[in-house]
Amino acid sequence: MNIFIGGAWPYANGSLHIGHIAALLPGDILARYFRLKKYNVCYVSGSDCHGTPIQIRAQKEGVSPEEIADRYHNEFKECFEKLGFSYDLYGQTKDTYHIEFVQEFFTELLDSGFVYRKAVEQVYCKSCNRFLPDRFVVGTCPNCKSKTKGDQCDACGTLLDPANLKDRKCGICGDTPVFKLSEHFFLALSKLQPFIEDYVNNSRGWRTNASGLSQRYIDEGLRDRAITRDLEWGISVPLKGFESKKIYVWVEAVLGYLSASKKWAEAHGISWREIWSENSLHYYIHGKDNIPFHTVILPALLKAHGGLHLPNRIISSEYVTLEGKKISTSENWAVWIPHLIEHYNPDSIRYYFIANGPEKKDTDFSWREFINSHNGELLGAYGNFVNRSLVFIQKFFEGKVPKGECNPNIKESLENLYPSVGSLIEQGDFKDATEKVFSFIRSANKYFDEEQPWITIKENTEKCGQTLFTCVQIIANLSILLEPFLPFSSSKIRSMLHLKSTEWKYTEVPADQGIGEVNILFERIDKKRIQEEIENM
Repeated sequence: MNIFIGGAWPYANGSLHIGHIAALLPGDILARYFRLKKYNVCYVSGSDCHGTPIQIRAQKEGVSPEEIADRYHNEFKECFEKLGFSYDLYGQTKDTYHIEFVQEFFTELLDSGFVYRKAVEQVYCKSCNRFLPDRFVVGTCPNCKSKTKGDQCDACGTLLDPANLKDRKCGICGDTPVFKLSEHFFLALSKLQPFIEDYVNNSRGWRTNASGLSQRYIDEGLRDRAITRDLEWGISVPLKGFESKKIYVWVEAVLGYLSASKKWAEAHGISWREIWSENSLHYYIHGKDNIPFHTVILPALLKAHGGLHLPNRIISSEYVTLEGKKISTSENWAVWIPHLIEHYNPDSIRYYFIANGPEKKDTDFSWREFINSHNGELLGAYGNFVNRSLVFIQKFFEGKVPKGECNPNIKESLENLYPSVGSLIEQGDFKDATEKVFSFIRSANKYFDEEQPWITIKENTEKCGQTLFTCVQIIANLSILLEPFLPFSSSKIRSMLHLKSTEWKYTEVPADQGIGEVNILFERIDKKRIQEEIENM
């Protein structure tokens, strides 16, 4: 079977923060897990490079929109690589391949019967001398009365049309905009409602927030939405007379999943159509603010086009708050990923956002919990078990795995962990999956203490050897079980134990296997850093 994993495309208008990583990390866990299971995996994402916010930032800085997009795209790539994200392809929406793919897809949509032309009044700011993108029309939500933007209400999640906002203002200059007539192409979501309703009702493997929010859109009735916009920075509509108009950024961004997978497949001599066939399982990874674009807009586009696989599993995360307050990039109330990866172990970052991930509800990032989780679970439990076991072998067994057999109860527990942890990963229950492994690690430390090898090495060398042989098997299998979650420490262990190929099943290191230099997996973080980090925010 083919496994396709699509990670949401972060917007290349500013640095990544902890909310982005918490939402996107599940994609890498899935990709690493399915590769260990020897499935055909295609894991893609990229930087969303078009739209007015990038253009406005470029104007303020006196540079081109391309320069802004490239700056953050390169920063994103570096951050993802340092955090161990194993994308098969991480692209850009301004890539020529993507642009040509989207224009061809758009042209094919015109013959589907689900796209039509219509002249509509668009919001126009006379002071800025431009049509305003939906998100640059600010006002009051007609549904919940909150202050919001014209594309989607942040408070209640309702998909909006700027014309429905009360007290409309230009989000750039603050003046009251007017309406001007403009012709655009619309996706007939109302016509596709029976299909979307059936699709959502029969979905399996979606997070609760995705099911609930999608059902709400259906209950409210799907409204046709423009798929073109009067913009300056974006993908041009490939039709005579419409060259000045652009394909709506959210339409072309979700089509990035298709263009990136096709580009990767062609580069590797793989059938792109096979990835998008029914012999595939598709996962989509994003934050809850992106739910409608993956459960309504993308399926509608795929259906209108025809012959393409629909999303199977929706892994949509809730939000992350920071020290009890909502993250605000405009007020610099955020923990930026470049700062985190410069000062902390990448596995520590990954572990925190898995063990404390916003899977079912909003979670709060605190520096105290972050540093305590590193010192407690990673260093105190996992790192401690690995270090004391292997150092003991170096000291008393000439650096070779002693002769013995794995304790049968422990071997059975390890064998059972693979299907139980794997099932949780496939369901998107990553927090429970890691807790199951770390619960076993705590029991492994207890086993070491109860066996007292520091005593049996003097009184019963054979029993001591049995204990340490078992400990080596535990460590070897932990390096596999934790590979999807903590790839850097897993790689270190494989190097120490000279493990070459790995797959998702119980493995055993033979007796007399030499152990390489024992490297400490995790260094203790001084608790003074907690207050220092809080003061630096």
